[in-house]
Amino acid sequence: MDAKILINDGQHRREAIIQAIEQNPELGYDNIPVLFFIDEGLQRSQQMFADLNKHAVRPSDSISTLYDHRDAISKLARSVAENVTAFSRLTEMEKSSISNRSSKLFTLSAIKNASKTLLAKGKGDAITQDEQELAIVFWNEVSVNMQDWQLALEKKVATCDLREQYIHSHGVMLQAMGHIGAGLLYKPKSQWSPILKGLQRIDWARANREWEGRAMHHGRISKARSSVVLTGNYIKHQLGIALTESEREYEEALKQ
Repeated sequence: MDAKILINDGQHRREAIIQAIEQNPELGYDNIPVLFFIDEGLQRSQQMFADLNKHAVRPSDSISTLYDHRDAISKLARSVAENVTAFSRLTEMEKSSISNRSSKLFTLSAIKNASKTLLAKGKGDAITQDEQELAIVFWNEVSVNMQDWQLALEKKVATCDLREQYIHSHGVMLQAMGHIGAGLLYKPKSQWSPILKGLQRIDWARANREWEGRAMHHGRISKARSSVVLTGNYIKHQLGIALTESEREYEEALKQ
């Protein structure tokens, strides 16, 4: 009975109960059910949080990814975010959207989805250590060829300005790069590394009209599947990579 008790989930409801009893003391005689668990450490508490909220009101995909130690793809995302220099300093780890005043450039959920596409993994698939390390190598190679990301790392440009004026830190671009990388990783790094240097020549500005109908629709960033494919098609063209048959079909549809 002298154990220390902490609330793993429901802090807002606890505070609401305190305030309600202060206003109406008779509520203090009411009963509510509670569930107790033995504390097995921070990782276990985080896993409980992820498990509880998966089946209730869904938390952000980023915070679920951060706390889910059972899911292999979430583990991959955390490893990529930690070991890719640009991601490690510029990723919002808990929210799946970034406020205008945030100093972050990416979201953990976007990195997760892009890395899942990169390794062509589905829900529940295992991820080997070699695959995880390959994903880190790929994203680091992308990072060093993204000059604006490097400027953000050096604090020479405001991240809010980059997100407002360019498309290269948004989920649609990361997802497109994951799709492109899935094809490149079948080759040795000595072959795909020089190809990625072409990223330096791409005009990533929203003002570039080539992004309209691809990464953007009516001036707004789009996350649709077709937008990911069409964004990837444009990047592939700039990198000198041939399109697949299905990708050419998207291009034909865009022209109509």
